[in-house]
Amino acid sequence: MLIQSCQAVVIALSVRSVDFIIAMVEIVEGCRLPVLRKNQEHEDEWPLAEILSVKEASSRKLYYVHYIDFNKRLDEWVTGDRLDMKKLQFPKKEAKTPTKNGLPGSRPSSPEREVVIKYLTNCGGPDEDSQDSSDGIPTAPRMTGSLVSDRSHDDIVTRMKNIECIELGRHRLKPWYFSPYPQELTTLPILYLCEFCLKYLKSLKCLQRHLTKCNLRHPPGNEIYRKGTISFFEIDGRKNKNYSQNLCLLAKCFLDHKTLYYDTDPFLFYVMTEYDSKGFHIVGYFSKEKESTEDYNVACILTLPPYQRRGYGKLLIEFSYELSKVEGKTGTPEKPLSDLGLLSYRSYWSQTILEILMDLKPDNGERPQITINEISEITSVKKEDVISTLQYLNLINYYKGQYILTLSEDIVDGHERAMQKRHLRIDPKCLHFTPKDWSKRGKW
Repeated sequence: MLIQSCQAVVIALSVRSVDFIIAMVEIVEGCRLPVLRKNQEHEDEWPLAEILSVKEASSRKLYYVHYIDFNKRLDEWVTGDRLDMKKLQFPKKEAKTPTKNGLPGSRPSSPEREVVIKYLTNCGGPDEDSQDSSDGIPTAPRMTGSLVSDRSHDDIVTRMKNIECIELGRHRLKPWYFSPYPQELTTLPILYLCEFCLKYLKSLKCLQRHLTKCNLRHPPGNEIYRKGTISFFEIDGRKNKNYSQNLCLLAKCFLDHKTLYYDTDPFLFYVMTEYDSKGFHIVGYFSKEKESTEDYNVACILTLPPYQRRGYGKLLIEFSYELSKVEGKTGTPEKPLSDLGLLSYRSYWSQTILEILMDLKPDNGERPQITINEISEITSVKKEDVISTLQYLNLINYYKGQYILTLSEDIVDGHERAMQKRHLRIDPKCLHFTPKDWSKRGKW
């Protein structure tokens, strides 16, 4: 009988072993340990994660975890059975090691085309003007913008997603990051937005009541571009303050590297929409300072998740440079860019520059020649971004006293394949835009 009793106790303990161990060792914010991550694409894995918060729900503890070396959009609440307590690490101060952006591998030695870069030494060599040789991103970004980069407020609260779900028109969006919506709305299972004025509401009933009064069927402001079903609207952050602030709140759900900045007066917002019989539906946007001393032509840029991977991000970027061309300026996006933003810009810069290079004709039987400044003037891409892109593509070679761009067969073939897939393009003839001189307009 004694042996049987002991077995019963052992069995009872093993069933609750995880909860028992966790109860014995208090897990606090800052602890690190492997956590089971449910991966939809591959087999489940146990990456190292940091505990950001602990809460009790339905008589059990939940842990908000950030997977180390993974993007914060994957952060989530997990139960105790997904924690590997055997490898628990208590909080300690760690120095962050910077990561380097990878560069492409070696090129084939047999070039198909060669272009001479004239006077490159006069306009700054490849390692002189670029502030970061891999991607041209300055190490100390300027602390301004409608969503400014600022880590001084990066506390536990802002590191955690606070909105469960957003309903925007026919789409339900799962936010990736924290956004400072009113606190009483963060406990709701769904936050409802009017897709035309972006006003936030606490229930479907409130939204339906609002829609009977809201007359908007497109963003406020002037429609400055239309081709097919795609339109762009220019919105003044001073004249349409509520819309602009609501747009920033929505955008913050999907932009981690920016902190919300409520003064929208110094900014213009360019909202891209898709038209159908119900109205003009927001696809994405970028904001832009009315006056930028650093030649920034974009402050923040975002394609909403339902429209990502469909070419809209590149279309937004192309549109920003078309505005710069009309203004007679070269431009660059405000840094830092998000991981997705950097990928989109690198791809856009590469395709735009390669388009120019491949259209060049030989000069009197000699190799075609072009300067960095000429590429910059044609594309409105700032010189530093041209140089960093040429470096990223590994195109620049120094040969017999001059810089030569070597376009290999692989580069040419890859570019032609990419351009065949790029169906969405901005048509400059459909742009109706007159730039304003904001320096002469007082306080905007």
